[in-house]
Amino acid sequence: MSRPPRARESVLDAFETLVIDEGERAATLDATARAAGVSKGGLLYHFSSKDALVEGLLERLRVLSADDIEQIKGSPEGPVAAFMRTSIMTDSPLDRVIVAVSRLAQNGHPTAGAAIRELRVLWEDALRPHARDETALQLIMLVSDGLYFNNALTVGSVSGPVPEGAELDALIALVESSAGR
Repeated sequence: MSRPPRARESVLDAFETLVIDEGERAATLDATARAAGVSKGGLLYHFSSKDALVEGLLERLRVLSADDIEQIKGSPEGPVAAFMRTSIMTDSPLDRVIVAVSRLAQNGHPTAGAAIRELRVLWEDALRPHARDETALQLIMLVSDGLYFNNALTVGSVSGPVPEGAELDALIALVESSAGR
């Protein structure tokens, strides 16, 4: 009897959540299997080791990043505005995998750090044609980083330093006029 395709994703979801909520050390094979509601053998059927789980997260990051880049490039409001709007965390699948892979990178996982750097290069490449020069591109990237970072400050609070609505629209307009072609 073949395993349902969703079982693999459930295991990967559980590993991702454990890395985010409790850290890499807590995300053992046993803990991941328990969190996914599968036996350890069921986990091992899909992922032969913790390194295989990490590689699964990195592949998820690659796939979701490629989708994100295409959405940014094809956005009717323009790539810079779309990129800035997606710099505000919404607990999307991409947000979650970025947080998980970032946590792995913070623990010194070399392929995780490389994957985060690769994602930044992909974003830069998508935005470069819409920036006046490399300094303008860095302005876009750093404002995006600030939005993402400040979003973390709002966890557990009703409001925080992340602009919304007209305030976000004004910030995007300012960045576009400062950095755009």
